[in-house]
Amino acid sequence: MRHSEFWDLMDRHLGRGYARVWADSHVMSVLGGRTAVEALDAGEDPKVVWRAVHATQGLPASER
Repeated sequence: MRHSEFWDLMDRHLGRGYARVWADSHVMSVLGGRTAVEALDAGEDPKVVWRAVHATQGLPASER
């Protein structure tokens, strides 16, 4: 998954404005106590970060 695909999914599920705010402020233990933005900036695979967001938000399995 590319970073652009990750952000497209985030925008689709959380809304364009809120997705960035959420990704920059919501700390997830599955990402080592980092936010999505911190994990991506540290080089984490966007697919891994999306799976963490997906689980945290309780999105349908079809959206994984």
